[in-house]
Amino acid sequence: MQERTMKGTLLVLARLLDYPAPELRRNMPELHRVLRRENALSASRQAELEVLMDVLLEMDTISAETAYVDLFDRGRRTSLHLFEHVHGDSRERGPAMLDLRQTYEEAGLEFMSGELPDFLPAVLEFVSSQPRCEASAFLGEISHIVNALFVALMERGSAYAYVMGALLDLAGEEPRPLALAPEPTLDESWAEPEPFAGCSTHGQSAPEQPVTLHFVPKGTSINSGAEK
Repeated sequence: MQERTMKGTLLVLARLLDYPAPELRRNMPELHRVLRRENALSASRQAELEVLMDVLLEMDTISAETAYVDLFDRGRRTSLHLFEHVHGDSRERGPAMLDLRQTYEEAGLEFMSGELPDFLPAVLEFVSSQPRCEASAFLGEISHIVNALFVALMERGSAYAYVMGALLDLAGEEPRPLALAPEPTLDESWAEPEPFAGCSTHGQSAPEQPVTLHFVPKGTSINSGAEK
């Protein structure tokens, strides 16, 4: 019996978590078709994701982009950088980032992006390249972070929470109640770390500078394009 795939669904979820540039908004109909065709999620989860798509399409470009930055780039609770939730700005984050890059390379992929490798859309793009069993296992390993994001986004009343709910489903996990630590003030979130006290992602990209994620097989010329 052929293994049921969820590659297209993972790529759709990755794209929905990307910066909502005009190109992403133009591609919404195709994202919708992929979800329906692959049918890796329940009908209720697909309906929730369609709500998010509708919300993004109904907003004008500036409003959608501003809302995205306010939600994901101005606080640790809802950061899409996974190691922000695990290591913060501690010394452990650098080695963890190197280990993740090595995981990508061992899978025959090269990370080509201005973002960091723990950016959730990039992680999902990598996971989509793996067989269903390995992909589900990887999602299970990060499910505690995804669950924390789900709870935080639900508290904010954000439709982006539906992406986290879908990821939990694909990992075979149920959303769990979680008591979140108080959100630091904006000044605390953007404070510079002490010299040599670890790395920080704060301010690494500006709203007007969206980045495109690319994985390419190792040894492939950048100019040849990305393999999805």
